[in-house]
Amino acid sequence: METTPTRNENGTSGSTRRNILGAGALMGTLGLLTACTTPPGGSTAGGGSGGGGGGGAEGSAEFTDAVKKLVNGRTLQVGFTPPVLSEYYTQMENAAFTRMAQLEDLYGVQWKWEKSSPTGNFNAVEQQISTVQTWTSRKFDIVFICTGANFATMQGVYKNAMDAGTSIFQFNQPVELYPIDQINTVSNIGYDNRWQSGYVAGKFIADTLKGKGKIVQIMGPSGSDWTKARLIGFNQAMAENPGIEVVGTADGGYLRDKGLSAAQDLLTRHRDINAIYGENEDMALGASQAVDAAGLKQWDGSEGIVIVGADGLLSGMEAIRNGKLTASVDVNSVDNAIRMIDTAFQSVVLKNYVPKISNITTHLVTKDNVDAHAAYINGIMDPAKKY
Repeated sequence: METTPTRNENGTSGSTRRNILGAGALMGTLGLLTACTTPPGGSTAGGGSGGGGGGGAEGSAEFTDAVKKLVNGRTLQVGFTPPVLSEYYTQMENAAFTRMAQLEDLYGVQWKWEKSSPTGNFNAVEQQISTVQTWTSRKFDIVFICTGANFATMQGVYKNAMDAGTSIFQFNQPVELYPIDQINTVSNIGYDNRWQSGYVAGKFIADTLKGKGKIVQIMGPSGSDWTKARLIGFNQAMAENPGIEVVGTADGGYLRDKGLSAAQDLLTRHRDINAIYGENEDMALGASQAVDAAGLKQWDGSEGIVIVGADGLLSGMEAIRNGKLTASVDVNSVDNAIRMIDTAFQSVVLKNYVPKISNITTHLVTKDNVDAHAAYINGIMDPAKKY
C-alpha cells in the first residue's frame, strides 16, 4: 500500500502551555492506546479499530486496573460538530463510537455524545459558532470541531470555551496554514492537506499521464482553507511536471451535484482533456457522472479520462471498483476519529501531554488496493454501541 510522507509538518510533536495538562508517571507507557489493527500502511499511534476489532486488553491486568482507578467511572459530555453532514463524517462518527466503546469496556469511562452540523451549505458557519457557545455554557468536557469558519473568529470562540473549562479539539482541519501558537485548541487531529492530499493527487495524475496532458480542476468554495492547502501541494506536483497543463478550474462547492454541474461546464469547453482533479470525492464523483453523460471514455488503464478525488468514501471506493473513479486520496476517516478519541481521553481524563498537531497517514486508493481499504472502513460501519 502506498503512503505518502509528510513535508514540513507544522509542529507535529509540538506542545504549548495550553495543551500541557500534566502527566502521571504511570501513564507514560500508555502512548495513544493502540487497539487491534491498522489499515494497510496505516497509523499505529492512536490505535486502529478497522476490521471490527474488539476492545481487547491493552496491557497487563495490573495496568488496566490502575487506569480504571484513574478514570474512576468518569462520564464525559462530548460535542461533535462537522462542517456538513456527509458520508465522510458518518464514517468518522462510527469509528469514534467503536473506539469509545472499547475504552468504556477497558477502563470504565462513560460517554454522552451530541452531534450538530450546520444546515445549508458548507459556509453556513454561524450555527457552529452558536453550537460551541451553547455547549460551553452547558459545561461540556470536550468539543470536537471541523469548521469552514474564519480562522480568527474561531480562535476567539475557542479561547472562551477553553477558559470556561471546555477542551477544544479540531479534526480534519487544515491547520498547516496557520502559526501553531495562534491556534487556541488542545490538539488538532488530521493530516497535511498540502503533501498528504493535494500533492498525492497531482503526482498520481502526472505519473498516470506520463508527464503530458491537459487537466481541469473542480475545487471547493472560493476562499476555503482546504482548497488553499490542497492547491499548494497540487501545484507543486504540476511544477514538477511542466508537460501537464491545467486548462480550466471551476467551483464545485464540495457537493456531488455541484461537481456534476461544474464538470459539465468545463467539458463543454475542454472536451480534449486527459484528467479531472476533484478536490474532494463528492465533486470527483459528480465529474464522473458528467464524463459519462458527455459520452466520453473513462480511464481503463491505458486510455480515457483520469478522474481523481480525495476523502476515502465507501461510495468512492465502489466507484473505483466499477471503473467510475480512477483513484482517490483516502484521508483516513477511521484513524482520524480513533486518534481524536484517544487524544481527548489522554488529555482530559488522564491529564497527559498531547501534541498540538497530530497527523495520521493518508493512502492513495486505486483498483489495486481498494478492497483492503474498503474492508478497513467497513469494519467500523456497524459499531457495537452508539452514543
